[in-house]
Amino acid sequence: MPTPARLSHPRARLYEVVRTAHLERARELAPASIVYRRRRYDFDPSVAPGVELVQAEPMAAARLLVRSGVTALEVNEPLQLSTAIATLSTLIALDLRARLRGTRPLVVTYAIENLDPMSARPARLRSRVKLRAQRWAAGRVWRRLDRIVYGTTGARDLHARVLPARRDLESTVIEALPAPMPERSDIVRNPLQVVFLGALVERKGFPLLIEAWSTVLQREPLASLVILGSGELEPAATALSDRHPSVTFHRDPARSVIFDTLAASRTLVLPSQPRPDWREQVGLPIVEGLAAGCLVVTTTETGVAGWLDEHGHRVIEPGDDAVALAEALLATLASTRTPEDVLADLPARDGRLAADTWLFRDAGGDR
Repeated sequence: MPTPARLSHPRARLYEVVRTAHLERARELAPASIVYRRRRYDFDPSVAPGVELVQAEPMAAARLLVRSGVTALEVNEPLQLSTAIATLSTLIALDLRARLRGTRPLVVTYAIENLDPMSARPARLRSRVKLRAQRWAAGRVWRRLDRIVYGTTGARDLHARVLPARRDLESTVIEALPAPMPERSDIVRNPLQVVFLGALVERKGFPLLIEAWSTVLQREPLASLVILGSGELEPAATALSDRHPSVTFHRDPARSVIFDTLAASRTLVLPSQPRPDWREQVGLPIVEGLAAGCLVVTTTETGVAGWLDEHGHRVIEPGDDAVALAEALLATLASTRTPEDVLADLPARDGRLAADTWLFRDAGGDR
């Protein structure tokens, strides 16, 4: 689709990547345009109608935001270094417009990064030069922010450690926890069902789950596993489901299938593993599993690991073996905690929605 001449709203969100969860959330927030560069693998176009969604490369996005007279803008967090240069270019353009027209836009961000991108040491000279430019741009974006919400305490602590202190920056921590989903009277929950939701890749711990599943079955023969996702390890998921009647694999399922499966499951597993350039920030599967009343089995890599550990979920170390993962899964299947107990621990309002309200308070509404 061609880029429009102007956006429909004075409030906008500038994202590098857009996913279905962004669109679902947009329906619950004050109207805002979403300008993005690319779609994530889990993007569902059926959710897009009703949301002003504009795909544009960085320079085109900057021109569009300037022409539209945007007064409040959400940007990717500054420690997302891959977007820092493009974000800074847009902010410079908006501030130049402000000098001419006298309207300085409010700039806000939501931060959940918990891996220090400043400590990377690329081997290649070109990569080192690029990284230095990104770090410089990230610092400039950081200084331009008006408000920031940290979705985890880990993200807050990381920003305090690697970026200059700013007394003038409005900030707060709102845990990235979901509100309970409405009770599903049409679905019966299987107390022995485990669900893996997400990308079928090594960093999400999928090979570890494959290895652990035989141990789970030895101790609990009636346990079942539903795999929801896509990725390079799809052949391994297919092989596991062929080998074990207890395993069902749905490749790249519709959102309705995801929600139905979560509502029917006892446990959500996401044993994320560290990589030099990646760490699980929170994990959307964890958020959606909690909202559905699932107990969670994960690793300390997620930014909400502390909260999960304090509220009866199972958190293991990323270096633990398949036996440790199997023990954690078996513990949740045998737990006396009910879905109602899980839901009772959650906030009345979704943390990301609460963060948006805080960020954009007094920022004006639709035209």
